[in-house]
Amino acid sequence: MNIQISDIGHVIQLAIAPVFLLTGVATKLTVLTNRLARIIDRTRVLEDRLTVSPNGDYASELETLYQRSHLINYAITSSTACGLLVCVVIAMLFLGDTTNLPLDQYIAACFVFAMMGLISSFIYFLREIFIASRFMRQQHLHSLQQGR
Repeated sequence: MNIQISDIGHVIQLAIAPVFLLTGVATKLTVLTNRLARIIDRTRVLEDRLTVSPNGDYASELETLYQRSHLINYAITSSTACGLLVCVVIAMLFLGDTTNLPLDQYIAACFVFAMMGLISSFIYFLREIFIASRFMRQQHLHSLQQGR
């Protein structure tokens, strides 16, 4: 196993694209966790208000927040799985090149699964945004009707 500097340079070049993908996934995880934190904060406020006095509007909003939190959790799980698989791809690139193991099919499979995780994460994220937007529109319409 004689590794040349040029071989290591070539492997690093191959690993650059997945590293950029990993950076994007990490940024997306930051956005998702921030949204989850805001949902949790709002849920705590509503639960405190509901313990003081029952209110149908608060209970409705709380149910929407629970739905959103589940979707965000699924998106976080999918993004984390994607990031993990991208790390495995990078490791297999180095391992395959330094040991001359034929890992190309495994690398391709892991990359496809990583993309499936990323796609599902975006789908869950989009569904959560739609629910949040729909609730906001309903609240706006409700406030307009109350103002009349």
